[in-house]
Amino acid sequence: MTTIDETAIGETDWRRAADLIDAAGSLALACHVSPDGDALGAMLGLGLALARTGKKVVASFGDRVFAVPRLLRFLPGQRLLVEPSAYPAEPDLMVTFDASTMERLGLLAPHAGKAGELVVIDHHVSNTRFGTVHLVDPTAASTTMVVEELIRRLGLTVDREVATCLYAGLVTDTGSFRHSITTPAAHAMAGRLLATGLRPEEIARELWDRSPFAYLRVLGTALGRAALEPDAAGGLGLVWTYVSRADRAAEGLPYDEVEGMIDVVRRVDEAEVAVVLKEDDEGGWNVSTRSKGAVDVARACAALGGGGHPRAAGFSSALSVADTLAALRPHLAPEGSRP
Repeated sequence: MTTIDETAIGETDWRRAADLIDAAGSLALACHVSPDGDALGAMLGLGLALARTGKKVVASFGDRVFAVPRLLRFLPGQRLLVEPSAYPAEPDLMVTFDASTMERLGLLAPHAGKAGELVVIDHHVSNTRFGTVHLVDPTAASTTMVVEELIRRLGLTVDREVATCLYAGLVTDTGSFRHSITTPAAHAMAGRLLATGLRPEEIARELWDRSPFAYLRVLGTALGRAALEPDAAGGLGLVWTYVSRADRAAEGLPYDEVEGMIDVVRRVDEAEVAVVLKEDDEGGWNVSTRSKGAVDVARACAALGGGGHPRAAGFSSALSVADTLAALRPHLAPEGSRP
């Protein structure tokens, strides 16, 4: 039983991807930098399923500081992970996950450029089709939905460990099935994964119900400087704040712990768009944006070199907080009001 829109990806691409993977003795997998649950879950889920057939599988992501975010350290399959320095320089077959552009692969982008074949698996409408084969379905609720369909077509087994990885990606990208991208197919997939015996309450606790005390301190600092701009976003309102590396250093909080702050800020009734800027350990800013539906933030972020979904997207900036916001505001016009 298929889980996604079969017309979104051509049958030729499905067959080509399956043939390449079937024929490969070794595969190099990569997901986007600063991986979230969908990126890492999709990569490790397929990696585990393939490794159990005897194939040699390595997986990685191109961050300069290579570390799995604490919230995702419960995911099975992390024995497959290697640091970027140990990743094959010119892989015969490379598969990417949840990366809409080659640049989102970070340090592994040059490896993708030298791969013999590059299979791109994604669900972002902003995907630039940078591979040689594309399994990109913008109607899918998560990249793990595309991976589950690929696993089915490959005739591989989804056991409890593989299912845990896929489920983590599904629930994070759908916001526990609260986001508009949630479809009947997403719920059907969840049912199949639950049938493997995974424990949804344990996954939920790891993803959403755990934080160090330092998180509360830094969150308080960020909320204390939050700003509301009622006239921004075409008069629909913008709320924004930022978390500097100095804020985190003062409390000893790692960068990956601030990822969920956008979900607190986005609750403001008076703002259509929410933005949180997060400074990484190298001094760059990663910008998370959310919309309630009237503003396409994927379009806004794509204009600044990023991408994502209409209601959830992001980009990176080397500018100051003020200059980054100044660059973003003109792109936040609501749908129907653009010239």
